Amino acid sequence: MLRRLLPLMALGLLLSVGTARGFSQDEKAAAEKIAPAEAAAPTAAPEAAAAPAPELPPYFTGANPKDPKTGEEVKTWPDPGGGAAGYWTTPSAGPVGDGDPKAMTPDKLYDRIAHNTFSINMVWVLIAGFLVMFMQAGFMLVEVGLCRSKNGAHTAAMNLMIYPLGCLAFWVYGFAIGWGNWFNGPVAPGWYSSLGPGTSILNSGIGLGAAVDAAGTPTGAFDYGLLGTKGFFLNGMDDVSVMALFFFMMVFMDTTATIPTGAMAERWSWKNFCLYGLWVALPYCIYANWVWGGGWLANVGKTMGFGHGAVDFAGSGVVHAMGGAIALAGAMIIGPRVGKFVDGKPVPIPAHHIPMVIAGTFILAFGWFGFNPGSTLSGTDLRISVVVVNTMLAGVAGSIATMAWMMIKGMKPDPSMMCNGMLAGLVAITAPCAFVDSWAAVVIGLIAGVLVVESVFFWERCGIDDPVGAISVHGVNGTWGVISLGIFANGKYGMGWNGVVRKAYDENLDTDGVLTDGVRGILFGDETQLWAQLLDAGVVWVFGFTMAYVWFKFSDKITPLRVSREVEIEGLDGPEMGAHAYPDFVANR
Repeated sequence: MLRRLLPLMALGLLLSVGTARGFSQDEKAAAEKIAPAEAAAPTAAPEAAAAPAPELPPYFTGANPKDPKTGEEVKTWPDPGGGAAGYWTTPSAGPVGDGDPKAMTPDKLYDRIAHNTFSINMVWVLIAGFLVMFMQAGFMLVEVGLCRSKNGAHTAAMNLMIYPLGCLAFWVYGFAIGWGNWFNGPVAPGWYSSLGPGTSILNSGIGLGAAVDAAGTPTGAFDYGLLGTKGFFLNGMDDVSVMALFFFMMVFMDTTATIPTGAMAERWSWKNFCLYGLWVALPYCIYANWVWGGGWLANVGKTMGFGHGAVDFAGSGVVHAMGGAIALAGAMIIGPRVGKFVDGKPVPIPAHHIPMVIAGTFILAFGWFGFNPGSTLSGTDLRISVVVVNTMLAGVAGSIATMAWMMIKGMKPDPSMMCNGMLAGLVAITAPCAFVDSWAAVVIGLIAGVLVVESVFFWERCGIDDPVGAISVHGVNGTWGVISLGIFANGKYGMGWNGVVRKAYDENLDTDGVLTDGVRGILFGDETQLWAQLLDAGVVWVFGFTMAYVWFKFSDKITPLRVSREVEIEGLDGPEMGAHAYPDFVANR
């Protein structure tokens, strides 16, 4: 009996364990070697041999299961209670099972394995999302501390309100645009995500080059996916798996949304900022669909032969470079603060609270341990330990490199710049964190720490005023992170990423025909992956900057982008917010 159960138990584990926005590609490739007939036919107990074999949940089709007695389809998805993602009752209460409370049949065992695995993954993703949400406090402390005290309440309020404004926009339209066709994208048609089969309802989008099945029926997947179209207002999304995905992706978007608040601080009018908060989900979610929603950038591995397509594990490009591109457009249009440039030369405007900046930096670094490893979308993907270590190493390397570079150039080790160095390292490692060795993470962080210093001075020479260095930290180093993946990815992880299946370069590893080659950069034998990353980096800047430039010009016609000179000189706290951050020290600012 045990020998009969073992193959089904193995299949259950293979199909249940998920990874980054889909099942582990290693396990997926192995499972594909199992014939469909073998996968769908559990071995019955000897005493039940004469009974018809129950039908296992359709882990390859996305369809609802059928009742084994009536043959009728049992509507399982969406699943508002979570019970259908592996029926966790005794006996199994779902459409799968023989109903005998005394028998632990293979399908019941499979149900429990699947449910527990999905549960671990969901709890992990939610906890990671909580950490990412808490990063908003870190952003607030960093931005407020780097600005002047007379604008403290205004800057803090922007970091507060971007959360509800962005969340509202994400609920209304952003999630549908970005992830409405997610089931037909990164998890590949017919493969449920690590969060459970319920994500199969995210199956509608717009694109070019529609794929069809053997019968000629469109599958919902596209060679050049453009937008998702399902899930506006979360309508019809009453499923536990989809809700977990919605929450996690929303807090990611909020990170992008808050980046421009630092670059445009101390002169952005409140009404215009509120309009921005309702708009920012549009460019973010369109581009996120292209990379994370199975869109055309993710597919350039298949359509253009560029490696595994655009790969961005946790968002160096999707989150940070996009935020930096929007911030650059906004800073250019809004102009520098009064007194920042005298006779064309930049004048330092000191931060008012360095300890606050350092505290915020530590909160952000802590939150990054949800940001990066949480992007596996799977607590059962043990690659999370590698992601954590690489994230930590890149961050500390960035701060050390910034300190050393400033001292080499004859400057003092400015604490605020060292904080930005740590954040730059964290931003840069966000895309390649799951794909590189620890030494590469250190190198990526070291380069980021130098880049952030030179970038800050570069933008100042260009006449761009960025009070907190957001363009340099997020835009420049987000771009570096995307490109660095195409250089340092080692091929140990990401097998079958974006649906690209190929043999290993080391023939000694390819012993059974199963996929053995993960995402590789140019240093590890795949120069085409670098082309995919360069294309991705170019697209995020052209698209993000253009969208933001047009938006800020347009919104300025609705309500002024910038406060008046008099209000700016007085400070935005009183005129704009009606409350001062430091009322006892208003006269001494």
